[in-house]
Amino acid sequence: MSQKSKVAVIGLGNIGGAVASNLVKGGRPVIVADRTFAKAKELAQKLGNLVQPAEIPGAIKEADIIILAIYFNPIQEFLKQYASDLAGKIIVDPSNPIAPADGGGFKKIIGENDSAGQVLSAQLPKGAKLAKAFGTLGAATLGNAAHQTPANVLFYATNDISINTEIGELIRDSGFEPVYLGGIDQAIRIEVFGDLHEFGALGRTVTLAEAKAEI
Repeated sequence: MSQKSKVAVIGLGNIGGAVASNLVKGGRPVIVADRTFAKAKELAQKLGNLVQPAEIPGAIKEADIIILAIYFNPIQEFLKQYASDLAGKIIVDPSNPIAPADGGGFKKIIGENDSAGQVLSAQLPKGAKLAKAFGTLGAATLGNAAHQTPANVLFYATNDISINTEIGELIRDSGFEPVYLGGIDQAIRIEVFGDLHEFGALGRTVTLAEAKAEI
């Protein structure tokens, strides 16, 4: 088996924790980092010796693929702060551009026809490559629906098809079947309110056979 790319999950909230846990269940080593190093250490102790805790700069330096499991607006700041360190890296964006709405629920915080993926792709550090993935499902479903038979689908989008193999491997190791939708212009479909999101028209997990009927 060929050597797989090193993966770092940065941001260890509900989504980051679920992704890291799923990768470990799939036998994939993972570096974990958070603004609070103690949180990374705690998760590493919980998940076992496939997990390496790190400070954020160290995680970026060591990893080939960086999953930014942080909110949409902080990702924009992150891309500026670590621009030189992110050159040559694959950045995975699971974010959704939403905020709590008055009266309950959530509202979109960018244009109705815009996506987080498109906004972030325009801010990408030179030499970095972006994939939209791991944001199709809520955190609870992301944890519960992984490593099932038949496998549930995670959709992804990227403008750079040269990274499709690596993103596909990453999604499979996390316990899902990857389905490539196309370029980042498709990201809106797999963000909250999109037609292929759990909190959009799709409303559920799907297997590969079911996904083909949806797309």
